[in-house]
Amino acid sequence: MVVEKQLISKISWRLMPFLGILYLIAYIDRQNVSFAKLQMVDALGMSEYAYGLGASLFFIGYFIFEVPSNLFLERFGASKWFARILVSWGIVTIALAFTQSAGMFYVLRFLLGVCEAGFFPGVLYLMTLWYPARYRGAMVGLFMIFSAVANAIGAPLGGSLLAMDGLLGLKGWEWVFLVTGVPAVIAGIVTWFYLDDRPEKATFLTAAEKDWLKKRIDDENSNLGTEGGHAFKALLDPRVLLMSVCFIGFPLSAYGLSYWLPTVLKSFGIGNVANGFLNIIPWVVVSVALYVVPHMAARARWQTPYIVIPAFFGAICLIFSAVLSNQALQFAFLCLAAGGIFAGQPVFWSMPSRFLRGAGAAAGLAAINSVGNLGGFIAQNVVPWIKDTTGSTIAPMFFLAACLTVAGCLVFLVERLISRGEERSQENGRIS
Repeated sequence: MVVEKQLISKISWRLMPFLGILYLIAYIDRQNVSFAKLQMVDALGMSEYAYGLGASLFFIGYFIFEVPSNLFLERFGASKWFARILVSWGIVTIALAFTQSAGMFYVLRFLLGVCEAGFFPGVLYLMTLWYPARYRGAMVGLFMIFSAVANAIGAPLGGSLLAMDGLLGLKGWEWVFLVTGVPAVIAGIVTWFYLDDRPEKATFLTAAEKDWLKKRIDDENSNLGTEGGHAFKALLDPRVLLMSVCFIGFPLSAYGLSYWLPTVLKSFGIGNVANGFLNIIPWVVVSVALYVVPHMAARARWQTPYIVIPAFFGAICLIFSAVLSNQALQFAFLCLAAGGIFAGQPVFWSMPSRFLRGAGAAAGLAAINSVGNLGGFIAQNVVPWIKDTTGSTIAPMFFLAACLTVAGCLVFLVERLISRGEERSQENGRIS
C-alpha cells in the first residue's frame, strides 16, 4: 500500500533541493549583470540605456529558443537536456568576463538567453510528471524560493566580488562573471548522472509507488480532453495566449526591481559591499511570501485571489516607494513590493495544468514563460530610459506598478477562460 503523503515527501526530498540549487545557480548567473553594471558601464564606456539594452538581449534569445528547448527536453529527457543547458550557459557566463566591447557584450548576453532557454519551463513540465495537480503550486513555490535565496546570496557575493577589483590583474566586474559561471558547468555534469527523467525510470521509487503515481496522474490527465496533449494546438490555445500576455507584467516588475535596486541603493550613497548586504532583505521577504501564499492557496477552493491580491499589494508598495521622500521608507516599501510581485507566481503556474498535459504542457508552459519573460527585456530598457529622462532612480517604480496592476487584472480573464473550458469538458464527458 502506498501512503500518498510519504510518497510526495520522498519525491520532494529527492528532486526539490537539487532542482532548487540549479535554479539558484541560474538566477545568480542571470542577475550578475545588475552588480557588474556598477563598474562595467564605465569600463566599456556605455550609457545606462546602452547597458540595459545589452543586458536585456538575454530575453530575446530566451524568447526565440524557449519552446523548441522544452520540446527537446520532452524528447531527450531532463537529465541530458538540463546538463546541456547548464554547461553551455556556464561557459557563456565565463566568457562575459573577457568582454572587450559593447558589441561583444550584446552577443554574449543574447547567447546566454539561448543557452538557458527551457530551464524554468522544463522544471514546470517535470512537476506535471512527478506530482498530482494539488501539490504543484506549493512545489513551484518551494522551487522559486531558491530564486530569492539566489538574490540574497548573489547580492553580497556581487558586492564582495566587485571589491576584488585589481586582484590577479582582473577587474571586479570580471571576477563577478568568472566566479558565478564555473558552478553552472560543474552542476551540469552532476545533473547528467543524478537526475531521473521520469518516475518510471526512477531508481529511488518502488514498483508500487511508480504504479500509484502513474495511475493518479493518468486519471487527472484523462479529464483534460485530447487537445491538451498536442504541442501545436497548445501554442494556439486562447488560454495559453492570454496567460502569455498576462504573465508579462510579473517578470517585468520582478526584473525591473531586482535589476534596478542596486542602482537605487547606490543613489542613496551606499557603498558596493553594504549595497550587496542590504539587497538580502527584499529576498528574505520574497522567500517568506513564496512559502506562505502558495500553501494558503493549496487549501482554498478559489485560488485566483492568491495571485491577484499579492500583485495589487506589490503595485501599491511600488507607488509608495516612489512618492515618499524618506529613503528608509522607500527601501522598506521596495522590500514589501518584492514580496507582492513574487508571492502569487507559483499559484499562477498551477493554472496551465488544469488544461495541458504531455507535449501540450511542454509547449504551452514554454510559450507562456518565453512571452512573459519579454517583460524582462522591456524592464531593462524602459527602466533606464525613464531614469535618463527624469533624472530620478525611483521614478521607474510608477511604470512597474502600472504593469503589475494590469497583470493582476488580466488574471481574472484567464480564470474565466479556463473555467469555461472546464465546463465544456465536463459537458462533453456527460454526453459521451
